[in-house]
Formats: sequence, C-alpha cells, structure tokens
Amino acid sequence: MPHARISPPHKLSSATALHIAVRSLRARIGRSLLTLVTIVVAIAFLTNVWMNSQLEPPVHSASLAAQGLADQIPHKPPPRTGLLLTLSLLVCTVGISNAMLMSVMERFREIGTMKCLGAFASFILKLFLFESLLLGAAGSLAGVLIGWTLTLLLLLHQYGTLVWHAAPLAGTLWIALASLGIGVVITTLAAAYPAWRAARMDPIAAMRVDV
Repeated sequence: MPHARISPPHKLSSATALHIAVRSLRARIGRSLLTLVTIVVAIAFLTNVWMNSQLEPPVHSASLAAQGLADQIPHKPPPRTGLLLTLSLLVCTVGISNAMLMSVMERFREIGTMKCLGAFASFILKLFLFESLLLGAAGSLAGVLIGWTLTLLLLLHQYGTLVWHAAPLAGTLWIALASLGIGVVITTLAAAYPAWRAARMDPIAAMRVDV
C-alpha cells in the first residue's frame, strides 16, 4: 500500500491573518473586552494628566487675573507636573503590558495547535500583531476621547466658561495624537515579544504549557 504524501504547509497571507485576528477577537469577546478596558483606562489616565498640565495653568492664571490677583500668577509650572506625567506614562506602560502579556500567554496551547496544523511562526506572530494593533487602536482612541472629555468637564466645573477663552484647546491636538500613538505602540510591543517566543516554541511544548 503506497504511503500518503503530505503536502507542505502553505504560507498564509496577511489578509488571512487579519481576518482570523478579527474572528478571534469576536470569539474571545470577554477577554478582549477586559484587555480593551485596561488599555482605555491607562490611556485615559495618561491623556487626562497630560492635557490637564497644559490647560489648567493658563486658565488658573486667567482666573487670578480676573479676580485682581495678577501678582499671584505663577511664572513657572509646578515641579510635580513632570513627575505626574512620568508616573502616568509608567502606569500606562505597566497596565497595558501586563494585559497583553497575559492575553498571549494564556493562548500557548492554541499556538501549539496552529503550529501542528502547519502554521508558520511568522504567520502566528503576524496574527498576534494584528490583534494587538486592533485592540491598541480601538482602546487608545476611546481612552483619548474619555481623557480629553474628563479633563474639559473638570476644568469647566472648577473655572466655568473661562475655560473656553483662556484654555489653548486647539493646542491639545498633538497631545491626543501622541497619546494615541503611545497606546498603539505599547500594546503592539507588549504582545510582540511573548508572541514571538510562543511562535518559536516546539508545538508539543507549547501545548503542554499551563498558565
């Protein structure tokens, strides 16, 4: 009886990886939402601190000037501003990295199964990068919108309509774009390394991993 010939695995396209990534996010909607919320909260916190450090000083100065207290207007930003920005960026990085790391590690068995079915390591890495890009873009965009809105509402509550005249709202666009970019980059990098390690593992070893 002749032996059956096993055809070599086919190299799947990027479009296929993107399609599978979208379907995987839908299938794992509970875990995806948990990771998404982590990204949203982290980026919202970063955006709030960053924008507040840019908007609050001029509004505060205008408020003092309106009350005839121009001599009390500070000429330098408080030293804690830089510390708050550093801490918010650190919290953002740690929170997102932890969520993405756990998201990839818990799927080692799935990665082993895909490799047993013939998936290349490059395809698996591409699949996880697409997933992280989608999560990072959606979560970061939502976080920026929430952070910007929260900052504006807090300033309106504290200073009233003076915010519309004294706050450089147009100048905060670059902060929003920077926060969005930071969220996407952190999310992608946080998922890339564990996905790369998992993709290079022996299929049987990957399926035996207990997380």
